[in-house]
Amino acid sequence: MLFVTNRRLSEGRRSAAGRAVSFDAADNEPSASLFFCRRLGAGQYEEVLAPAFFSRLRRSSRRQILLYIHGFNCQPEARVFPAALELQRLCDRVQPELVEVVPLVWPCDDDFGVVLDYWDDQTAAEVSGHAFARMIGKFVDWRERAAGEELCLKHVSVLAHSMGNRVLRTALGRWQGDYGAIPAAFRSLFLVAADLANDALEPGGEGAVLPGTARHVVVYHAADDFALRSSKVANLRHKIVSRRLGHSGPRRLDQAPANVVAIDCDEVNGLVDALGHSYFLGDRQGLPGPVLRHLVATLADGRVPGCTGERRRHVLSPGLPAVVDSAA
Repeated sequence: MLFVTNRRLSEGRRSAAGRAVSFDAADNEPSASLFFCRRLGAGQYEEVLAPAFFSRLRRSSRRQILLYIHGFNCQPEARVFPAALELQRLCDRVQPELVEVVPLVWPCDDDFGVVLDYWDDQTAAEVSGHAFARMIGKFVDWRERAAGEELCLKHVSVLAHSMGNRVLRTALGRWQGDYGAIPAAFRSLFLVAADLANDALEPGGEGAVLPGTARHVVVYHAADDFALRSSKVANLRHKIVSRRLGHSGPRRLDQAPANVVAIDCDEVNGLVDALGHSYFLGDRQGLPGPVLRHLVATLADGRVPGCTGERRRHVLSPGLPAVVDSAA
């Protein structure tokens, strides 16, 4: 599995193609450097450098690319890579050869206490966003010029989970600040359990840059997402009062750009995850969950199931799969 990271490496920041690398587990300070790597197995990583990284993506048999940005309090081998591998397995089960999952690994803290981790990771997410802004630039250059190779016509989408939405927001905001505008680089942005203010996608909001970068911005939200309560507690302690996008969905959907849609996951999130937070993966039998099926259907068709014409809100039901499981 290919991945990109701004975590510090035990071998130092001097890149070299083919070098074996490892994460410095004791160092969770975000780095300004980006490393383009390949996971060979548990704890086994190889640096491949950006040109080879993009070349491998172009040559992949899978038709699309899905960048996966994980949430807070996630260590690489404990949670990030297992989730990415599971995401790949489930996508392949629903639509074989459709999408290549590429995780973006940013440094999370490992303190005692979820709320402490939350506040430390919020800072790391902001800083990491600046580093990943450079990756967006490399992606755009690759898509447009392909570095002398055959032009790559694959669609690129992003799945940002929880605090990963802060990484995405900061990266795109930095890009816009540096260049004045940002191209529509992505087909879809999937914002799952987003730890952003619920007015973030409105003009002037903290994530107002996001809708202009994609054909669709799909907001998956659930009012009974218990893990987001840590976000509420931490923000209240720091005198920041706002409902979260991942709890209530967009505050005023009519004020957000027309390509923003809201998917209510209240009826299905608990079927996949006991905390109702990581509900974009498989159910408790290991089968693709309703959100995963809805997401893959959007990737496959280029349209958001349940949101046609003027309709911009949809309630997911466990009894109404968005796409037929090809392995069923």
